[in-house]
Amino acid sequence: MVELRKRKAPAEAAPAPPTKKNLGKAAAPKTKDSGVDKKAAVANGSSSKTAVVVGNSITLDGFGGEIETNDGEKTTLKKLVEESKGGVVLFTYPKASTPGCTTQACLFRDQFTPLTSTGFSIYGLSRDSPKSNTTFKTKQNLPYTLLCDPSATLISAIGFKKAPSGTTRGVFVVDKEGKVLAAEPGGPAATVEVVSKLIGEGGAAVDAGATEKVNDAAEGSKVEQEVEEGKAVPETAEAAPETNGTTEEKEEDVAQAEVAADVADSAKIIDDIPPV
Repeated sequence: MVELRKRKAPAEAAPAPPTKKNLGKAAAPKTKDSGVDKKAAVANGSSSKTAVVVGNSITLDGFGGEIETNDGEKTTLKKLVEESKGGVVLFTYPKASTPGCTTQACLFRDQFTPLTSTGFSIYGLSRDSPKSNTTFKTKQNLPYTLLCDPSATLISAIGFKKAPSGTTRGVFVVDKEGKVLAAEPGGPAATVEVVSKLIGEGGAAVDAGATEKVNDAAEGSKVEQEVEEGKAVPETAEAAPETNGTTEEKEEDVAQAEVAADVADSAKIIDDIPPV
């Protein structure tokens, strides 16, 4: 009797070794896209970008981050609103002590009483240092506080940051409840007019015709344009003396006139001396 033996099943082929092309290529796990733009600008003191719209209300908590007064005191927009009686007016300017900014600051100074008659508190806002703004405030005898925002957190939040590192001249008004009443760019006189019309004080209206020549000259100056475009501005611009009809000019004219009169008198006396 013949015994039949079962054949062993052929061994399974070993897997092929990985090639050089496949080495180091591990499939990355797929993650669900959150849909959040990582490059989105941080605005209003938070991670979300929210446009300021006139008529809408803003959340004052954290809005614009922390800023500093010209006296060196840390503060926020929320604190300024809480300290006010009716709300806050912020007028933005590119650079302290430059022509257009001086015109704007002085217009708000001259109209300070009627513009604050309904309880609004007025503040100037720029990227200048406390030292620069203190010099500006003292020299122009400004009755309101100047706010320093070197990082432009608040300037950006209210929509007046100008790329790459400039500041757009404008005015922003918010009431006690956080409602935005105004947010407009404009020239020196135009920014004052916005507030004047808003509070309904006819006596606070600015004579635009009287300041037209001054504004045109200031807005067209080279320094002003460079500042608004965010370009570097020489430090000497801050300390430049004002010579448009200042007291110093008048005193110099008087002195020159007196010298001329003395020369004339001396010449007359010499003429009157009889020849020897």
